[in-house]
Amino acid sequence: MSAVGAVSSCSSLRSCVWLLKPGMQKMSSFGLHTAARCAAKDYYEVLVLGGGAGGITMSARMKRKVGAGNVAVVEPSKTHYYQPLWTLVGGGAKQLAASARPMESVIPTGVEWIKSQVIALEPDKNCVWLENDIKVSYKYLIIALGISLHYEKIKGLPEGFNHPKIGSNYSAQTVEKTWRALRDFKEGNAIFTFPNTPVKCAGAPQKIMYLSDAYLRKTGKRSKANIMFNTSLGVIFAVKKYADALLEVVKDRNLAVNYKRNLIEVRADKQEAVFENLDKPGVTEVHQYEMLHVTPPMGPPAVLINSPVSDENGWVDVDKETLQHKKYPNVFGIGDCTNLPTSKTAAAVAAQSGVLDKTISLVMKNKLPVKKYDGYTSCPLVTGYNKVILAEFDYNAQPLETFPIDQSKERTTMYHMKADMMPLLYWNALLKGYWGGPAPVRKLMHLGLK
Repeated sequence: MSAVGAVSSCSSLRSCVWLLKPGMQKMSSFGLHTAARCAAKDYYEVLVLGGGAGGITMSARMKRKVGAGNVAVVEPSKTHYYQPLWTLVGGGAKQLAASARPMESVIPTGVEWIKSQVIALEPDKNCVWLENDIKVSYKYLIIALGISLHYEKIKGLPEGFNHPKIGSNYSAQTVEKTWRALRDFKEGNAIFTFPNTPVKCAGAPQKIMYLSDAYLRKTGKRSKANIMFNTSLGVIFAVKKYADALLEVVKDRNLAVNYKRNLIEVRADKQEAVFENLDKPGVTEVHQYEMLHVTPPMGPPAVLINSPVSDENGWVDVDKETLQHKKYPNVFGIGDCTNLPTSKTAAAVAAQSGVLDKTISLVMKNKLPVKKYDGYTSCPLVTGYNKVILAEFDYNAQPLETFPIDQSKERTTMYHMKADMMPLLYWNALLKGYWGGPAPVRKLMHLGLK
């Protein structure tokens, strides 16, 4: 990076901090919620399903609207993970422990934690059913159930993870195996996959490829490696500006990209990966691997499939601008479980949370929502141990960038924002309901601000 580029990036990063400062100043002190239990009450004014990024963020916001005792979060997991860090865990740059915190530490003080699983939703009766035949009613429902991983849809998995040479950055149980496979690499094929389904953080399957390339170069093994990205898609990235930049990276580093290839089987005992050629249904290819990173097929949580709140594909059916349910006005959705036509990322959740907060405020006052979500999402494309292309875009796959610089260029400052600044924002601002994503420069300029 040139000195001018470095100064420009640093200046932009400071600007970003300034934009976020009001939210940072509001950050509340650490505190614990009431003890986890099966529902202490059978009715809550606001019931939140899911304790991931969207659920915790909205429970914090709702607490300030209706009071902690009137809000409950349904979540069976004991641990909350900051999953965007797993790319760096798989690449050996961060520890898994740095991505984890006890669930009790992130649920807002005083908000009820119902440590159970949702079994069924009955929006016509304003209630949900939990394990052990427990019924909980609500006035307003926020669905933030995330997305489900389906390793089992690939023949030979998940049992294949018991073998070496294979890992996946999408699970806390398998992300460290990615780093082990990379560290133990000797020579042969290093294969990275992208499934034929919607996925969360669509850039992550190739981020680990770039990190692996960098690691193998650093350790003198790159000449012995054939690195390939086998993707079910027909493009390397959905936004042309960033796709063009990534293709330059691919070319410069001699990486092979094979389009319309979907992983259907792993023969871990033989170190073989079987791919279907989506352009030629039924035609398969078998590749030997020395390292295999699997991005699993994904889909909506089972409880949402054939649910009254879901569309025909099982995703929560919400208005793409207001996040209010299309049929049930007191039901709302946020994050990966929705059918919002944008990438499923934590950055998208941040932007959605600010819009949803205003939507619910107006609905509570019997007014029509006016705040509109434009599909903003972000994907910090890690291309090395100190480089990131910061992709930010909207529903139309058009760049919607925060900084007044060319974000399609690899920058060290953006890497540090990804690796160091964003985790702090996540834990201390987003989850506490004080940050609704960055204000892109394009928006500020419309307001006459620079």
